Amino acid sequence: MPLLALFIAVPLIEIALFIQVGGLIGLWPTLGIVLVTAVLGTWLVKSQGRQVLADLQGRFNELRDPTEPLAHGAMILFSGALLLTPGFFTDAVGFLLLIPAFRTAAFAWLRKRVKVQSFTMGSGPAQRPVRDDVVDGTYREVTPDKPEIPGNSGWTRH
Repeated sequence: MPLLALFIAVPLIEIALFIQVGGLIGLWPTLGIVLVTAVLGTWLVKSQGRQVLADLQGRFNELRDPTEPLAHGAMILFSGALLLTPGFFTDAVGFLLLIPAFRTAAFAWLRKRVKVQSFTMGSGPAQRPVRDDVVDGTYREVTPDKPEIPGNSGWTRH
């Protein structure tokens, strides 16, 4: 039910804001703001996404917990979707998600409410189960002793 309310409320908020802003500054400046925020948001999402990806790779290389950079990456991805959606409310929320301090606070808030059962990393390669119906073996390719005669299919004797 809260998701349904969100799907109804967000477009209504966007329509109201478009009417208010358009009435104050006019149609073309309003459309210009929407386009500029989309372009600026795309650039910011790209640059911050690279930073988070580098942090994530560093955490994987050091075998440290990658939860925080993964959460930051998800929030940046969601921010990109919001910034590409035309509207002032979605742009405000999208830009808010691009602020690292806000993402850190949002991650801390989520971490308090989500309980992870277990987390392991670097346990080594997975072992294959032993099966009785599988035979391991080696092979070698055998070539015929006599050379093939060109044009002879091998089905007839000449």
